[in-house]
Amino acid sequence: MMSNLARKLQQEQQQRTVQSPATSPARRNSILTPGEKILMFVFGAIVCFGATFMVSKQAAIYEVNKEIQIIEGNIQEQQKINSDLEIQISELSTYERIKQVTEKLGLTLNEDNVKGVEN
Repeated sequence: MMSNLARKLQQEQQQRTVQSPATSPARRNSILTPGEKILMFVFGAIVCFGATFMVSKQAAIYEVNKEIQIIEGNIQEQQKINSDLEIQISELSTYERIKQVTEKLGLTLNEDNVKGVEN
């Protein structure tokens, strides 16, 4: 009888161990845990913010480069105007022209009053 009782206990224990996996907690439907989901969201937000920041900085750089080109064009125009004015100055300050203007104004050249200056 003891051996029958031992067999029955052994069979009951086996049935309980077989049934125990059936009572395991319900399987998760999601692969990621809530903490992982939060981390993924934060990472995605950082990537989006970084991309937006980079695009805005590139736009600002483009605007500055555009302004630099406009200013360089203005500088070249002013340099051309300055060189043209220097040519006019040299043409207007020739001795012959000065003599001509003084004669029109009625001024005469007195050689005794002229002093030479050396460099």
